[in-house]
Amino acid sequence: MLPILYQDDYIVVIDKPSGLLVHRSMIDKHETRFALQMTRDQIGQYVYPVHRLDKPTSGVLVMALSSEIAAKLNEQFINKTITKNYIALVRGYTQSEDSIDYALKEDLDKMTDKKAQQDKAAQEAITHYKTLWQGEVPIAVGRYPTSRYSLLSLVPETGRKHQLRRHMKHIFHPIVGDTTHGDGKHNTMFRERFSLTRLLLVAKELSFEHPVTGELMQLSASMGDEFEQVLFGLDCPLQELVL
Repeated sequence: MLPILYQDDYIVVIDKPSGLLVHRSMIDKHETRFALQMTRDQIGQYVYPVHRLDKPTSGVLVMALSSEIAAKLNEQFINKTITKNYIALVRGYTQSEDSIDYALKEDLDKMTDKKAQQDKAAQEAITHYKTLWQGEVPIAVGRYPTSRYSLLSLVPETGRKHQLRRHMKHIFHPIVGDTTHGDGKHNTMFRERFSLTRLLLVAKELSFEHPVTGELMQLSASMGDEFEQVLFGLDCPLQELVL
């Protein structure tokens, strides 16, 4: 059963676990479980996608219960009136806060995007971040005797594919557990020391206007047991942080 954060006659909001695809994809032909179908079966009615989360990312996922409501919510995403706040653990010590303004070329997949235009210009991409906590552990990874990490609040202003993961790699603070854009040595250490099997990126909060009532909706997802266990192992005072 998927955790339902909110449900009424118009929308349903779930806390998507890491490792679950939102919908069917040619990239993962072997997968048989999808958030859309699981939610449909769980609530007993058809659901319409409004936005997506990467397979390894957990957190708040909104679905509409009609095509009309989906269109209204999509308009909010297009007009950038929806606020998204992510939490991530990254390698190294970041600045207290900063903005990453770095255009990204479309991240095409070799299988599913064969017919897509290959030479499109890079698109504007902006991410704002704030450092919530920093810590150092006495574990040697690479040439350094200790390893440093930062817990960040990430707010994307734009919505490019893999934007947060690519932006953090760009500033040399890749997200822990990212097997595509991350640091292999640190990922290996977290697998061996903390049995980590996921990307440490959570779509923690989503704020939007209810498409029918106009009420401001502010939904919050859990950090997830595995993420919390890693932070506990790093002596991060999770309960004292405002997440």
